[in-house]
Amino acid sequence: MKALIIEEYGSIEVLKFKDIPKPSPKNNEVLVKIKSTTVNRSDCGFRSGTPFVSKLFTGYPKPKKQILGSEFSGVIEECGNDVKNFKIGDEIFALSPNDLGSHAEYICIDANGFISKKAENYSFDQAAAVLDGLMLANNYIRDIDFKTIDNILINGATGSIGSACVQLAKYHGNIEITAVANTKNIDLIKSIGADYVIDYLNEDFTKIDKKFDVVLDAVGKSSFQKCRAILKEKGTYYSSELGESNENIYLPLITKFRKQKVKFPIPLDGKIDIEFYKKVIEEGKYKAIIDKTYSFDDIIEAYKYVETGEKTGNVVIKIS
Repeated sequence: MKALIIEEYGSIEVLKFKDIPKPSPKNNEVLVKIKSTTVNRSDCGFRSGTPFVSKLFTGYPKPKKQILGSEFSGVIEECGNDVKNFKIGDEIFALSPNDLGSHAEYICIDANGFISKKAENYSFDQAAAVLDGLMLANNYIRDIDFKTIDNILINGATGSIGSACVQLAKYHGNIEITAVANTKNIDLIKSIGADYVIDYLNEDFTKIDKKFDVVLDAVGKSSFQKCRAILKEKGTYYSSELGESNENIYLPLITKFRKQKVKFPIPLDGKIDIEFYKKVIEEGKYKAIIDKTYSFDDIIEAYKYVETGEKTGNVVIKIS
């Protein structure tokens, strides 16, 4: 099968196509012929090996996980002997956050893992473009008690995580949502649930005359110190990134007994979550946001685009 691999960490040039054997499913796995996948910020970080801590996940000193990509949709082509919940021909969408491997024509995944039958109201492209953002966004959103807060500010609302945060916050709570986005996406972000949008090209959201119960930085470009002025007395700050000098690892401990807190929950995934995501999608309460679509042959161009930091939502790759 055709796969995009990395044999060392580095810039775009380390990416290359290679023909490798098609995997065979273990007893508990299904073999999926991938229809669509995505390229996201995590893929770029894993490829470059930055931050350094990412190498603890992908391998050191060279990458042990040579095929990147984590979210995908496709059709089951083969089932392991112990698989009872899927059959050949099932259309699925799935996330492989630990093993990666979706930048290829085929992938094997645990049938009891982060995989579900695809929502019928979604195309393969749409189904591939939601799970990574939903999983990471839900990691923060489910930590919030929406019964006790009145408002939330979401920075980076145009990315895959940020746009998922806006939609999940709208789904869970009857609260006021303020999103930070760029000029061209103001209408889009309002259409998915934001009550107010701050255009970061014209205004610094950390200096507005308003305070929030929660500030959620879904793009990791701000900090607790910069956002303290817009947090309420007992407000909470979340970030999707480690922060300068990995501050978001130790700040939750330092602020634990203070009124204003920092939280950096560890991402969790599970079968129960993907069924919830499918439910939200089937109810028509979640919109897949796709910026650009590339063929598998042009996936390296997709990496280049994602690294500009200007993508809106998700960048999809059509594998087959």
